[in-house]
Amino acid sequence: MKTNERTYLSSIKIPKDRIGVLVGQKGKIKRKIESMGEVQLDVDSNGGDIEIYQVGDPLKSSKSISVVQAIARGFSPANALTLFSESEELIVIPLRDFAKPGSRRIEDIKGRIIGTKGSTRRIIEELTSCKISVYGDTVSVIGDYVSLEASLKAVNMLINGSRHRTVYTFLEKNARKLRLQRIEESFG
Repeated sequence: MKTNERTYLSSIKIPKDRIGVLVGQKGKIKRKIESMGEVQLDVDSNGGDIEIYQVGDPLKSSKSISVVQAIARGFSPANALTLFSESEELIVIPLRDFAKPGSRRIEDIKGRIIGTKGSTRRIIEELTSCKISVYGDTVSVIGDYVSLEASLKAVNMLINGSRHRTVYTFLEKNARKLRLQRIEESFG
């Protein structure tokens, strides 16, 4: 990885309470992102501005943008780092798109997605193999293309007022279908 040449890639503003998570203890997470993504991160701890500079492979560098965004949206570094895999993607859903400013609707939607003691979020994660973070006024999902499709549909069903049982039934049917599909592919 060349460190003497760098190209500006992106600037991301992250919440101040997520800066410590991004940097990690003694800079460990920041260094890991820089190494895996072949980037240099310039962190403004006061303002929350993160500038990303490409210093190596462009594909790896572009993945690092999603990793920083995932940490900013509440994911653990371990979950965010999975985005360096070719198959993993990050989708961020702004809940402001579904509620009027100042209404309680965003809090209601977040509560429906999280569920009692996190049960709904956990069920979606288990049945789709995705990771979900509800942070601020966003819901974010990490997963592969097929898993993302099912988890995003479940989240949208909850946003639009579907009963939890209806969403769970959809997810269970989808999970069975995927298992059968994977079994068929393995016998190919």
